[in-house]
Amino acid sequence: MCRNIKTLFNFEPPATELEIRDASLQFVRKLSGFAVPSRGNEAAFEQAVQEIAASARKLIGSLSTQAEPRNREVEAEKAKARSARRFGTGSLPQP
Repeated sequence: MCRNIKTLFNFEPPATELEIRDASLQFVRKLSGFAVPSRGNEAAFEQAVQEIAASARKLIGSLSTQAEPRNREVEAEKAKARSARRFGTGSLPQP
């Protein structure tokens, strides 16, 4: 799965239209293999993004959970900590 596609369900505040569209765009890019489609494929590419975004909205709206909504800032900090453990701090030693 594409690492740039983030979980959008069960957050407070809920996922925005932009977040849903961005995830849909990443999904279509991954499936098609195009970061930017050619002019000939642009309409089909955009149509796919719109359809996937609509499906994602429908899915997110129909899911239910008993879990407390997640906090975006807390989840971002957890992701940073995982990244630091996996890749190090990101700073290079000075010569």
